[in-house]
Amino acid sequence: MDIISHLTRTVTPAVLGDDNNPAKRNLLEQFYAIFAARLADKDTYGRFANENIAQDDQGFYDRVWTDGSHRDQISRELAAKHNVDATASRGLVAMAAPLAFHEIKSLAGSTPVPQFLNDNLSTYQHHIPAWAAGVVPAGMIANAPAGERISNTTSTAPLVHEEEKSGSFMKALLPIIGLIILGALAWALLRGCQEDPAPVATPVATEEVVTDEQTVVAADIEPASLTLATGEANTLYACRMNVGDEALQTNVMNALSNAFGAEADKCRADVDDSFAADMPAAAQLSSILPIFQSVPDANMVIKGDEIIVNAADAGVLDQLVNDLQAAAPGMTVSAEGPLDLQGEIDESLVATDAAMNNLGENPDPRDVARALSLQVINFELDKAIIPDANKPYLDRAAQLIEETPDVELMIIGHTDKLASNPYNMELSQERANAVKEYLVSKGVDASKLMTKGMGETDPIATNATEQGRFRNRRIEFSVYDESMATDNAVAVGDGQNLNTDPDLNPLDANNDDVTVDGDDRTLDADGNMIDPDLNPLDNNNDDVLPDGDDPSQGIDLDPTN
Repeated sequence: MDIISHLTRTVTPAVLGDDNNPAKRNLLEQFYAIFAARLADKDTYGRFANENIAQDDQGFYDRVWTDGSHRDQISRELAAKHNVDATASRGLVAMAAPLAFHEIKSLAGSTPVPQFLNDNLSTYQHHIPAWAAGVVPAGMIANAPAGERISNTTSTAPLVHEEEKSGSFMKALLPIIGLIILGALAWALLRGCQEDPAPVATPVATEEVVTDEQTVVAADIEPASLTLATGEANTLYACRMNVGDEALQTNVMNALSNAFGAEADKCRADVDDSFAADMPAAAQLSSILPIFQSVPDANMVIKGDEIIVNAADAGVLDQLVNDLQAAAPGMTVSAEGPLDLQGEIDESLVATDAAMNNLGENPDPRDVARALSLQVINFELDKAIIPDANKPYLDRAAQLIEETPDVELMIIGHTDKLASNPYNMELSQERANAVKEYLVSKGVDASKLMTKGMGETDPIATNATEQGRFRNRRIEFSVYDESMATDNAVAVGDGQNLNTDPDLNPLDANNDDVTVDGDDRTLDADGNMIDPDLNPLDNNNDDVLPDGDDPSQGIDLDPTN
C-alpha cells in the first residue's frame, strides 16, 4: 500500500483545486509522510480516536502538533525546501491535515491506524526529511541510503577499492575514511534527535513585533470569515464578520448593503490583524448574497475558501448548495452536517486552550476576550450551573485575567428563542452571573468583571435549526467600556429598549435594571402595565418604594396579602 501516492491522488486535488503548482504538490507529499509518522504514535492518535473530525477542521492540525514551535518548524522548513511562501505553507498543511486523516482512516479499515501506519512505514519513511526528527516519533527517520549526501563536506558515496601495486597505501587509508564517515553519521544522528532542530546553515528566525512595553510573537493568521442568517421574510437576521483590515470590512459591507439595504448596518465586525486581510469569496459576494437572501431561515458561514450552509427547509438546502457552487466555482460549498454536540464542545475547549497558550506575556485584552469566548459552556436546560468540563479552562482564565494588567471584561449571556423573551433574558443574566461568580471564587477581582444578559436579542445564527440554536446559546467575553452598560440592552417584557445597569440593585431609585425588581415598571406577556412591587408578577399594590402607580408607598407591605 503506497500511502503517499494515494494521498497525492485524493487529498492534493481537494487542497490545491485548479492550482497545479508542482512546488505545492511536492510540499504536500512531504507533509503527508510527516503527518503519517505522527499519527503512527499511539498516544497522539489516541487523542482523536473517538472524535468526529470534520474534513474542514483546519484547527485539527494545531491539535496534532500542540507545540507551536513544532508547527512553525514544519511550515518554515517545508516552505524553504519547496520555495513556497511561509503563510501559504501553513495554510496548505492546515487544510490537508483533516482530509489526510480521513483518507488514512479509510485505508486502515478495521486495523488500528497506528498499527496500519507502522506496518506500512516502508512506503512513506523515505519521504520524511531528517529535520523532522524532532516532530515525529523516535525511529521514524530512515537511515541515509548509500550515496546520499549527509553534509556539504562529507560524502557517503560507495567506496571503490582499487588495489595498489604495493597494497599498503589503500589498506592504511580505509580505516581513516571509515572513521570520517562514522563521525559524520553520528553528527547527523545527534542533530536529528534535537528537540527543535534548525535547517543546516540556516539561522533560526522568530518573527517578533517589539513595542515599548512588550514583545509579541507573531501568531498564525486566521482566515477572514462572514457569518449570516436570514429570517422568516428573507430579512437579515444575524451577521458577524472577522476581517484583517478596514478595507476588507468596507468591501464586505458594500456587498451586504447592496443585498440587504439598511439591514446590513446590524452586521458586527471584529477588525484585527490576527485575521486575514483578504477573503477569497469577496469578489463573488454580489452573486452569493442574493442567492442566500432568497432562502428564509437559513445560515451561511464563509471562511477561507469554504462556504457552509444550512436551512430550516431541508427541501431547498440541496438547491441552495448547487446554486452557490455555480455562483462561486472557486469555493467549496457544502451543507452543514447534523449537530455533534459533544464534538462541538470538545473542539471548543481544545480551541480555547490553544488560544490561551498562544497569548504570551502581557496579552492584548481583546485577544484574551477572544480566547475565552471560544469555549462552549453547555449549561443544562433551564439551569445556570457551570459544567465540570469547563472548570479547568475557567481556572486558567482566572489566572490569565489576574495576570493581565488593566483588563476589564464584560461577560455576556445569550440564549436561543425557544422560551419567552422575559424568561430568556433572566436566564441569560443568571448564566453570565454564574461565570462571574466562578471566576471571582478563583481569585479574580470582582471589579474587573461586569455581566449582561441579552436573552435571545443578539443571535449569531438562525433559530430555525438545531445547529443554529446551539450556536446562539453561548457566553461571550468582551473588553468592557462604559457604553456597554447601556448599549444593546433589552428590558424584560416586550423588548423595548431601556438603559440598563448590571448591578441589579433593587434599592436604588433608577429604573435601570436588566431584570424586574422592586423599583421597575414593566409589561406583562400581553403588553399590559403591571405594578412593580415585591412580587412583580402579581397585581397587588404593595410596593415598598414609590413608583408611578403609587407616589407614596404601597398600602400592603406584605406581598402575600
